[in-house]
Amino acid sequence: MRLSFLVASSTLALIAVPAAAQQTAAPAAPERVEDDFHTTNEDLVVTAPYVRSLDLLGNVTVVTGDELARDVRTQIGDTLARQPGVSATSFTPGASRPVLRGFQGERVRVLVDGIGSIDASNTSADHAVAFDSLTAERVEILRGPASLLFGSNAASGAVNIFDRRIPRSVPEEPVHIDALATYGSAADERAVAGSIDVPVTGNLVFHADAAWSRTDDMRIGGFQVAPLFRDYLLEEAAEERADGEFEEAEELEEAALNRGSIPNSATETLSAAGGIAWITPGGNLGFSVSYYDTDYGIPARPGAGHHHGHGHGHGHGHGHGHGGGMPAAGEEEDENVTIALKQWRADVRGEVQLGGGFLETLRIRAGFADYEHIEFEGDDVGTRFFNQGVEARAELVQRDRSGWRGASGVQYSFRDFNAIGAEAFVPQNDTEQFGIFTLQEVRSGAFDIEGAARFERTNVQSNAIGISRDFSAFSGALGFAYNFAENSKIGINLARTSRAPAAEELFSDGPHIATQAYEIGDPDFGLETSWSVEGYTRLRFGAASLNIAAYANWFDGFIFDAPTGAEEDELPVFQYFQRDARFYGAEVELTAPLARFGDYTLSGDVVADVVRAELSGNGGDLPRIPPLRLRGGLELASDVASLRGEVEWADDQTRIAAFERPTEGYTLVNLSASWKPLGADGGVTLILSGNNLLDTVARRHASFTKDFVPLAGRDIRATVRLSF
Repeated sequence: MRLSFLVASSTLALIAVPAAAQQTAAPAAPERVEDDFHTTNEDLVVTAPYVRSLDLLGNVTVVTGDELARDVRTQIGDTLARQPGVSATSFTPGASRPVLRGFQGERVRVLVDGIGSIDASNTSADHAVAFDSLTAERVEILRGPASLLFGSNAASGAVNIFDRRIPRSVPEEPVHIDALATYGSAADERAVAGSIDVPVTGNLVFHADAAWSRTDDMRIGGFQVAPLFRDYLLEEAAEERADGEFEEAEELEEAALNRGSIPNSATETLSAAGGIAWITPGGNLGFSVSYYDTDYGIPARPGAGHHHGHGHGHGHGHGHGHGGGMPAAGEEEDENVTIALKQWRADVRGEVQLGGGFLETLRIRAGFADYEHIEFEGDDVGTRFFNQGVEARAELVQRDRSGWRGASGVQYSFRDFNAIGAEAFVPQNDTEQFGIFTLQEVRSGAFDIEGAARFERTNVQSNAIGISRDFSAFSGALGFAYNFAENSKIGINLARTSRAPAAEELFSDGPHIATQAYEIGDPDFGLETSWSVEGYTRLRFGAASLNIAAYANWFDGFIFDAPTGAEEDELPVFQYFQRDARFYGAEVELTAPLARFGDYTLSGDVVADVVRAELSGNGGDLPRIPPLRLRGGLELASDVASLRGEVEWADDQTRIAAFERPTEGYTLVNLSASWKPLGADGGVTLILSGNNLLDTVARRHASFTKDFVPLAGRDIRATVRLSF
């Protein structure tokens, strides 16, 4: 039997780095792992060599190459939204985080090469992830109990983004260049990105990259406002007209009937980075410095600023968009709200081989970031948000001895967060975490056992209000599997996770301009703990594969925010609560070749995912849970060309929380084609895709703003990808 037991810190990304991370000399062909069912390409190795796979504790999807180039969008959430079990917050085209198995915010870690994004995207859905998707080389999506390896606030999943800013290997060419250019019609999107890797010596490699993108207001296929919301606005307009307020009535009618585009949804992003690494057979050391700058609009909640003609002084013109409540009151329509975000970041990664003893490798990884964003009301500065943070870890990897191997280490992170302005809804606060971890696994014959556990100490304090909280959290997981045939297995995972509440959940108390809500936390919250079970089957029949996973989570003290129906400062109140809750769902993914035509293979694939989430004791449904979704596709492909068509269907979401509106289902039809004009290894790929060809008005129920920020309408995209 294979026994593995693991104690992980806030992040243990080393077990999910690409094989290239292990190369310390000139690049070699990737190692092929026969029992790794997570990859979408057999030549990709998801896990580091000392862990054969995360099949037992996790469910990993890899997005890379032409697929990533085809799907890349301004924000990482929208880039990944078509993957199994993944949705997106889609607050606005400029701010969208991943939603994994119905979880979002604090329960999904967004990592950059194993280190947190060190931004403010987890504090509120209107805050962008400080990473330029155009610079991503590959993205790994980890769901299930293995995600606890990436931190106590990743109990439901993690998204690990890899770039090349710290080189991992010495290029064979004198100069290696990668470039990407894309155009999308739905928002008149223009984007270009490029990187260069130069071997200065036989061991020293220099890297530089830059990217720029710009979009206009998003074009949509119909009405901006959802039907129920539109009916409400028209009723308000009728009341205003009956009261003789003709100007207000016309403005409400115009907002209700707006169609064709989402006003104030344009974006512009610029990023640049430089890195250097010393690479030898005995180890490597490298660092990078990067800059990220984005400006994006926050679409106004239609009708905000109108309240039967009565002034209330907070008409910022947009709402929290939690899918419930009526438009916020206000005296008059104010200037558009936009966000200007900047981040400077420095990263270090190192590795040293320790010889032939019990310990094989020492790895270090650290990152520091200085982040700021400003919420503007027109040209006036509203609120400034500052976040300085550091995250670091050191890991000792054991040598594989007769099927027994593992890793141990320490993790540290610190965050200093502050908001300054009349509507700073969170006081200055510091969060400090320290964790220790160990991973051990043993394989014997057809049986596998893998386990995980982590102890973490967290301090969250706000000197501004004189509150300090300390938490000690322990998390662990065990996985059992039986390999009943070559490349086929069945297994079960058990996990117990524990998470300290975030500063925003503890200390929020005030109006938030960009979400048009009064947000209230609770400084007395305790640990959020959960028990989970996941059963899975992963099968391969030649070139066909079938993955099925079913899971359930039982939470003790689940923390969530929801509207209360009350008002504070003439704004709707959204309050954090802590209740027992349960999540359960399933994911199915089937891929199979159907026919062969010369050099071309016709394949079919089907993906389905569903999740339910409700408060225990008949407490009702939790808000913003994605509905049942099905996607089917046919692809005709060879080594140099492919043609793919797919249909994605999402059900109505009628299982809603109090003050939340239902969301209509939708059907999207997509078509894409790719061609490598210089051959499979020529380094040039041309991609043409048509998304939402029927121009459907589609809304993600997981989005806070789904009632007035639908998805893009018909979008024709042309992409050129170069690598040579």
